[in-house]
Amino acid sequence: MAHKIIQKLGVNLLSETKLGVFSPILNYQQVRYRRTKHWNPKWKLFRKLKVIKIDLPKYNEKFEDLSEEEVRSKLKEQGLLPPRPWVERQFHLSCTGGVFEPYVPPEGDGKVSVITTEGAKQNIELLSKKTRSMMAIRKIRSFEEEFDTTIFCKQANDIYIKSHQALMSGDKRILRELVTERAYPEIRHNIYLKTIDWKFIKEIEPPRIVHARCTDIITKENIFAQVTVRFHTQQSLAIYDRFGRLMHGSKIIAKDVLEYVVFEKHLANEYGSWRIHDKIIPEWMPPKEPSTVTFKQIAEVVSTKEVEEKEKEVVVTEKSDVKAKVEM
Repeated sequence: MAHKIIQKLGVNLLSETKLGVFSPILNYQQVRYRRTKHWNPKWKLFRKLKVIKIDLPKYNEKFEDLSEEEVRSKLKEQGLLPPRPWVERQFHLSCTGGVFEPYVPPEGDGKVSVITTEGAKQNIELLSKKTRSMMAIRKIRSFEEEFDTTIFCKQANDIYIKSHQALMSGDKRILRELVTERAYPEIRHNIYLKTIDWKFIKEIEPPRIVHARCTDIITKENIFAQVTVRFHTQQSLAIYDRFGRLMHGSKIIAKDVLEYVVFEKHLANEYGSWRIHDKIIPEWMPPKEPSTVTFKQIAEVVSTKEVEEKEKEVVVTEKSDVKAKVEM
């Protein structure tokens, strides 16, 4: 600032004063210094290319006021397709909505021996139904070359135990990996503020595959497989309420449990896994023991008149008892 003021003063003085003899010697020229210029002009072009000019959108502009041709040209500039009159929503089928062709367990299974007539009938019926199951297992092997029934039964037993342990500990993340989206709300139903004590003791009979089916949904390539495994085990179960009182079962007493668990897998999905889908409960199975439910005791609201009447009755009875003793 001071430099500019001095320059102006010098120019004014030279213009006003008459130099005379010194006029040819002094030659004043005003020089403009540009301080924004870069000292190295080598990369000037690249510095220029660093800045990209962008046409900012006009937010106040309404498409309703524009004509069809103007809207079409604007969409073409932006590389957008015209909007469709319908709305498409993506959905993912991770599991089926139920059990297709559910297995019908024979009556008296787990109690009837093979030697008896009923046991022999059961074996004949299983042989007749086994052909479709074998075809389904062959279909599964076309997607999984290493599928083996004995190995799968061991894997199913591990999934069964781990899912019960996850439910007992309340680990939702592991439970979602072992159970399908259909079975998850049914397993978690009515366990809020309850403590579950479950224990797997032993296998009475080794688990075996009794039923297998495959089906396609929407397209022929989208195939789901369902395998029903029979579990005959010994377990103990005890359920406690939020106050620690026993509601169902017993921690000490072990019971024999016969279950038909359906496992499902999305075969078309490369990263699919076998998960618990449903449980088949036969009609001939005896009903479960009802759980004891606790209720809150509501205090009775007693008026002051009723209290006074009761006190008078007590006083009258006491006086009558005293009179009777005196007469005796």
